Amino acid sequence: MNDTRPYRRLAALALATLPLLAGVGCAGSDSAPRSAPPATDQPAGADAPTVATEEAAPSPAAAVDPCALVSKAEAERLAGTALADAKPVQDSCTYSGPVTGPTAQVEVYVGDGAKKYLDIERDLGHELRPLSGVGDEAYATGEAVFVNKSGRWVTVRLVRLNDPAENRKPLETVARTVAGRL
Repeated sequence: MNDTRPYRRLAALALATLPLLAGVGCAGSDSAPRSAPPATDQPAGADAPTVATEEAAPSPAAAVDPCALVSKAEAERLAGTALADAKPVQDSCTYSGPVTGPTAQVEVYVGDGAKKYLDIERDLGHELRPLSGVGDEAYATGEAVFVNKSGRWVTVRLVRLNDPAENRKPLETVARTVAGRL
């Protein structure tokens, strides 16, 4: 004959601990943590501590859609070939060339990533040509342009297997277009 008493004791112990576990709370629950002070109906007065409720300023990149800065048609003119539809990922947008070729890609970066790309180019000692009359500050390399307007950085990078000198004018044109949209 089977003795079920050990299982009954285990089940009773589990049931007895449920109320204790329910009071602990779980991450992600809607209840306030136990260490939070109780809410009061007392209005803030002279003797009540004041708490600043300043909202965090949105990042400059937050309001800009990278795919709206360079349209597919503009990316295709820059690349000199048909490109796939835009693939947005966070603060970037990529137009890729067809898998059958030619090799081509246009990448648009907005915000910290765009500025970091420029910083890396400087650290590597790559030639950066200033672009006058474009945004507040703008530079070009053989494969990319960097535009700053009102504290917002944008980088447009072109990947092609051609002489970079051929890309100079089209990159400068896209830099002016981007600056006008910021």
